[in-house]
Amino acid sequence: MVTITLPDGSTRNFDAPPTVYQVAESIGPGLAKAALAGKVDGRLVDTSCLIENDAALAIVTPRDAEGVEVLRHSCAHLMANAVQNLFPGAQVTIGPVIDNGFYYDFAYERPFTAEDLTAIEAEMERLAAADVKVERSLMSRPDAEAMFERMGEKYKVEIIESIPGNEQLSFYRQGDFIDLCRGPHVPSTGHIKAFKLMSVAGAYWRGDSRNAMLQRIYGTAWADKKALKDYLHLLEEAERRDHRKIGKKLGLFHLQEEAPGMVFWHPKGWTIYQVIKRYMQQLWQDNGYQEINTPQVVDYSLWEKSGHAQKFKDEMFSVESDKRMYAIKPMNCPCHVQVFNQGLKSYRDLPLRLAEFGACHRYEPSGSMHGIMRVRAFTQDDAHIFCAREDIQSEVSRFIALVEKVYADFGFTDVALKLSTRPVNRVGSDEIWNEAEHALETALNNTGKPWDLQPGEGAFYGPKIEFTLKDCMGRNQQCGTIQVDFSMPGRLGAEYVAEDNTRHTPVMLHRAIFGSFERFIGILIEHYEGAFPAWLAPVQVMVMNITDRQADYCQQVVNSLKNKGFRVEADLRNEKIGFKIREHSIQRIPYLLVAGDKEVEAGTVAVRDRNGKDLGVLSLAEFDALLQQDVARLGA
Repeated sequence: MVTITLPDGSTRNFDAPPTVYQVAESIGPGLAKAALAGKVDGRLVDTSCLIENDAALAIVTPRDAEGVEVLRHSCAHLMANAVQNLFPGAQVTIGPVIDNGFYYDFAYERPFTAEDLTAIEAEMERLAAADVKVERSLMSRPDAEAMFERMGEKYKVEIIESIPGNEQLSFYRQGDFIDLCRGPHVPSTGHIKAFKLMSVAGAYWRGDSRNAMLQRIYGTAWADKKALKDYLHLLEEAERRDHRKIGKKLGLFHLQEEAPGMVFWHPKGWTIYQVIKRYMQQLWQDNGYQEINTPQVVDYSLWEKSGHAQKFKDEMFSVESDKRMYAIKPMNCPCHVQVFNQGLKSYRDLPLRLAEFGACHRYEPSGSMHGIMRVRAFTQDDAHIFCAREDIQSEVSRFIALVEKVYADFGFTDVALKLSTRPVNRVGSDEIWNEAEHALETALNNTGKPWDLQPGEGAFYGPKIEFTLKDCMGRNQQCGTIQVDFSMPGRLGAEYVAEDNTRHTPVMLHRAIFGSFERFIGILIEHYEGAFPAWLAPVQVMVMNITDRQADYCQQVVNSLKNKGFRVEADLRNEKIGFKIREHSIQRIPYLLVAGDKEVEAGTVAVRDRNGKDLGVLSLAEFDALLQQDVARLGA
């Protein structure tokens, strides 16, 4: 007898070993029909999997995240099946699941076109409607290689040769199509109901430019048509909000080939940058940080001592001068240790919080760069806290509260927290790791908010907390982090005199809130679609005249507001007022002021916001109060 324990704690007994499907069927026909896979003692398997021993089982359906992953994996096979039906001779290589979808790489004699994608999608629809059974089988390596040799699938042969071990390999067949795969997969193609092919791009075999160029077809798949429709709408919204388009439209920045991955900030974009910088400087001052600045080019030996040269060599830019090798700073932490090391420190000096707007350079492959969100030259709101081991928890708790305040000030109130714990390859004793992980866990628990555990995802030198904010489109943006480091201070000779007059190595907490100015500004652009809160907008007020008679008065209004610290410009061109209003509304300027003869005579302005709402005619004092209130609404 085999006893199956279900997620609700109930059990079911079977005289003979059942399949996952049979267990689902015993619960109800609806569940059996919806079942895509099963989790047997936590292991994801096909519905055809035989459960030979007592086990815990969860039936996986399209409502589960794992179910959607199975659908996407199976949809990749469905696409490969369709491609080979329509384009005989096309070789399939690899086809993994990715965020929100899947892709498959093909070797074919000519590039696939948009028309080809339409035809492939139609063939996929036909195969799905046919509800072809998907069957798993095992095969020895020699037999598998011989089969793919006969099929002319040289890439599959190469994949098999690269798989270590001698155990049998698993295959999935649907009709005439067969592919090497670990699975699991849907029971039949009819379960795949909502998908769309998105694009085709070139991709080198195994990601190596020395190998053949393949064609990568991207697709997306979802549990149902509504989820697919919602996702496609989200993509349209993301396209509309793309920071690269808005950045160009609003004149914030540009990038060009002469400086790949490096931002040319325009006056308006640089204004936003400086507003954020001043905000952070004030925050540092209010929270006990001391701002420093360290060199951009540092002898390569420092990076060898810190361990960065060994771990990040391929990401570092280096330069030779005076017969010495230097690295252009990829991160700030080793330089901050150098500042700490100047002069003997006492326990009374701790915690010492050193902060820097650190300009860093890292080599990002050209294919991975994305506007200002992922660049080669960036500035971090970087700080390092040097403290005693017993201060870790209190400093981390203090930082968590600070992060939440900052994100709220910028309009982000949905923030997820994640704890990443010790990886397999790490430095430091288990005792120290236990202490650090406990400190971070305690700090997280003290927030009273839920948090996720990411086992094994910590840095090699210590655990960390990651802060992921959710933007207006529901996308997760990982920005802030605080990491505990037991390694680098000792490697670079940092120490302090403890209360008992002995020398100790401080703990170093690496922390950032924005992550990088460039990426955070990109997130802000897309989140607000360029319509920044008034306190952040590069131009807060545009003053416009109707005729030349009001030009002097408009300039007086501008000067008055500027003297009070507002960012104000005037548009005194000989253009129709409707044209000027439309133009500056497109520029997302929060407030548009219009002055005609009546306003000049009364010392007032006609006020409207960037959305076209008429706020009426206000005196300058009334508008000043309105603007003061709006600019002060941090975190609103």
